Amino acid sequence: MSKSVTIRVDDQLHALLKERAEAEGSTVTALITQAAYEAVRDPRLEGAAEVFRSFIAEQGDAFDAAFPDDAPDQRDSSGRAA
Repeated sequence: MSKSVTIRVDDQLHALLKERAEAEGSTVTALITQAAYEAVRDPRLEGAAEVFRSFIAEQGDAFDAAFPDDAPDQRDSSGRAA
């Protein structure tokens, strides 16, 4: 479910938003929504998924050896857990 939020912007800002939205094939609402998400995102999570993937790629075999009963039974074509 979504909620409506009303904001007031001056004519110049509205024109810039509209111009950018049109250039990107988007809408003013979509631009503002994305800006709002970026304003509240947790910067500590920047790149966290890539760091995790890298850690698993480097340390996965050690974890499998340390916890053999918990190791996945299936692996994909690259040798990673499926």
